[in-house]
Amino acid sequence: MIPYFSREDVGPILHYLGKMIEGIGVLMFVPFFIGVLNGEWGPSIDFILSSLFSIALGSVFLFIFREEKDLNWRQGMSVVTLCWIVVMFLGALPLYLSGHYLSYLDASFEAMSALATTGLVVVNDLDHMSYACNFWRHFMCFIGGQGIILVALTFFVRGGSAFKVYVGEAREERIMPNIIQTARFIWLVSLTYLVIGSAILFSINLWRGFSPGRALFHAICLFMAGWDTAGFAPQSQNILYYHSYLIDLATAMFCLLGAVNFGVHYAVWTGKPRELLKNYELKLYVASILITFFIVCIGFKAPLPFPNFISFFRESFYQLISAHTGVGYSNIDTHNFSYWSPLAILGLIIAMGLGGSSTSTSGGIKILRIGILLKGIKKEVKIFTSPGATVVVEKFHHIRDIIIEDNHIKMAAIITLLYIALYLAGGMIGVFYGYPFLPALFESVSAAANVGLSMGITSPFMPAGLKLTYIIEMWMGRLEFFSIFVFFSFLLSLKSSE
Repeated sequence: MIPYFSREDVGPILHYLGKMIEGIGVLMFVPFFIGVLNGEWGPSIDFILSSLFSIALGSVFLFIFREEKDLNWRQGMSVVTLCWIVVMFLGALPLYLSGHYLSYLDASFEAMSALATTGLVVVNDLDHMSYACNFWRHFMCFIGGQGIILVALTFFVRGGSAFKVYVGEAREERIMPNIIQTARFIWLVSLTYLVIGSAILFSINLWRGFSPGRALFHAICLFMAGWDTAGFAPQSQNILYYHSYLIDLATAMFCLLGAVNFGVHYAVWTGKPRELLKNYELKLYVASILITFFIVCIGFKAPLPFPNFISFFRESFYQLISAHTGVGYSNIDTHNFSYWSPLAILGLIIAMGLGGSSTSTSGGIKILRIGILLKGIKKEVKIFTSPGATVVVEKFHHIRDIIIEDNHIKMAAIITLLYIALYLAGGMIGVFYGYPFLPALFESVSAAANVGLSMGITSPFMPAGLKLTYIIEMWMGRLEFFSIFVFFSFLLSLKSSE
């Protein structure tokens, strides 16, 4: 149970928030240097101003709230929730100054979409955006995919506070004995794959005739957004821009890797490849991909609207993988969903809603929770059909052997129901704004499950109320509710104590 808040909680929360704000200011120096290297003086000035403002704001927080204490659970979760909102507004500053967004709300939408690794875009004239701003969009995906808090754990947060903020960002598993070591391992995996993945994509781009500099830029951006299941791309046509089956194949592979539990990566890295065959969540994930793809396939009626089977498979399976991993990459134009039947669209909605693995860069309900619910049903059936004195034990292997307990089932059921409620609520709000139910539900699930596929609703010209709805859905979906509930409890406690 989370204890009651008091005004004494404000100081520690804002102290650690100040550290996070300073951190995001420091990270803005990366796109600043990219702007300088490319002679983009206007964007470079935008980034240095945004960076200095963020560092100054963080310093004010640290000056006023100087005392550093270990956070308790309620404080840690409140730091996480508040941090994501503040970082969204700060990350939006250089985007808005670029002139590619109609309003600061649009820039904030894009920043939250990047940080939450969603991939829904409201940018104008992306094809002519500066290298610095375009890189910042993708770099925010990389920061958010690992987790803003994971950055803090690596550099700023120590002691007993570490695990509180780690859990607050919807992570539970200690891959290594120490949370700081866990954070650093996740960064090691991500940076290693960044080098390998960027090299592969760089080679493909060079082979297709890109200049070396442009090939490298596209490679790094595509990998960061693919590995972190974000779905941003440097060009407005997304993956369709490249018209390359090699790019399709490479990005699909990175999406699948990014949607796998970091604990599984650790097992493979430490010489335990059999975990790939034994892991319950991974086996369910493969089964779920096959089932949802089957739904998509039967949704298309003969004759297929494709020149051949390879074209059909390349389009339909890529969208399915993109949906299920939560990456949001697309090798078709959004308007090309017009010849997808409602059943095929429903298959994508289910895939998006389910999402990828726990403790990965993917969003959605997570396959492990579905697996726990299935195990719970199996356990109840066994109890119902067994003699009264029988002790029923149900377990599964996920990094280690885990015995199913009632609290596992309860938590999985609560989170699953909350996601479904969020999906439906966003869909109904879309209907309220005049969109048909199925496209509105598709867009809502895409936002709340942090996917990024769109049927054309998301644009700079959609109603402001719908933009706010999707921002809230992306935020809640990324943090998986509980830290947000704790934060609102904090606000209500402060108000009631006045």
